[in-house]
Amino acid sequence: MHVAAVLLLGWFLIPALPGVAHPQERPPQEIPVLDARLGPCSADFTVHGTDGRPVYGALIHVRVRYGPWSIKRSDLEVGTNSDGRARIAGLPEKARLLRYDVRKDALVGAAEQDVRNTCEAAFVVSLAPAAPPAPGR
Repeated sequence: MHVAAVLLLGWFLIPALPGVAHPQERPPQEIPVLDARLGPCSADFTVHGTDGRPVYGALIHVRVRYGPWSIKRSDLEVGTNSDGRARIAGLPEKARLLRYDVRKDALVGAAEQDVRNTCEAAFVVSLAPAAPPAPGR
């Protein structure tokens, strides 16, 4: 009984000893934010590859058409961090449907946001191989 108590006590004390290697948790990565400065809306992205793991360096592109008769346009792009996350902030609250194209090498994904109904959106995008071009084109 005493041997078991000593072993159990030692098991709890070993992690507290200086100089003993402890596995380090990876600190949370800063999320890249692109601020369009056009309004109060935003879109948060988490991008996964075909294996379900986060994708680093995926490009998220959107063309924002806003203003009277949607005359004004802005092309926006932001890349994901090592956790597969990115954010586009400052989107206008009155704009045409926003279509986000997500790309990394030969993998593609997409998402859509209607800022009139969903001002603050969150998307989980799973990338897949791009469809081959149609024959004859």
